[in-house]
Amino acid sequence: MVNGLIGRKIGATQIFLESGERVPVTVIEAGPCCVIQKKAIDKDGYISYQLGFLNKKLEKLNKPLKGHFEKKGLNGYSHIKEFPKVEGVELSVGDMVNVGIFKETKYVDIIGTSKGKGFQGVVKRYHFKGGKASHGSMFHRAPGSIGASSYPSRVWKNQRMPGHMGDVRVTIQNLKVVSVREEDNILLVKGGIPGCRNSIVYIKPSVKKANQKKGKA
Repeated sequence: MVNGLIGRKIGATQIFLESGERVPVTVIEAGPCCVIQKKAIDKDGYISYQLGFLNKKLEKLNKPLKGHFEKKGLNGYSHIKEFPKVEGVELSVGDMVNVGIFKETKYVDIIGTSKGKGFQGVVKRYHFKGGKASHGSMFHRAPGSIGASSYPSRVWKNQRMPGHMGDVRVTIQNLKVVSVREEDNILLVKGGIPGCRNSIVYIKPSVKKANQKKGKA
C-alpha cells in the first residue's frame, strides 16, 4: 500500500460529534489518485509509488509528461507526487487509491503552500511591537536599528527585515482525523491547514505520533 495521498483543500467548517462537542474542521478532497509508476530498487534504487491527481487532457500537457502517460496507457493528470511504499496490498499501474487508506489513521501530517501576502513590513511579517502610536511619535511600524556599533559595522546575515511574505511550503503536523467519508472522497481533519481554497495538499500519516506510540510500547 502507499503511504500518502494527494488532495485538494475544499474549505473550513464545523461539525458536531455524538457527544455534542463542536469541532472546527478542514474539508479535504483526498483522491482518488491513480498509480502512474512503480519505482523499484533494481531500476530506480528505491521503492515508491508515483500517484496522479485531477484529470487533465493529454493535449494540454507538455511533451515529456504526455509521453510519460501515453507509455503507461493512462489519461493525463495535473499533479504528480511520489509516496513511499508500505506493507499492505500490492498496487499496479492504473490502480486507484482513495481516502480509505486513512480509515485506521488517527493523526496525519499535511503539506501545502501558504497564502501569498506580498511585500509586508516587520510588524505583520515577524510580529514586531513597533513604536508608540501617540501624536508626534514618528516611529509607528518601523523595525528600528538593524546594525551594530563599531563591531561588526555591518548588518548581520538573516536579520529580520521587510520583504515577501507567504507562498512557501508549510507542513502542519499531528492533525487529528475527525472523519473519513470514503464514498465522497472526503477527509475531515481538526483545525486549519495551509493554503487557499482548491490548493493542492499532500497528506501522510503522522510521523511524530507514530514514533510516540512505538516509544510507549
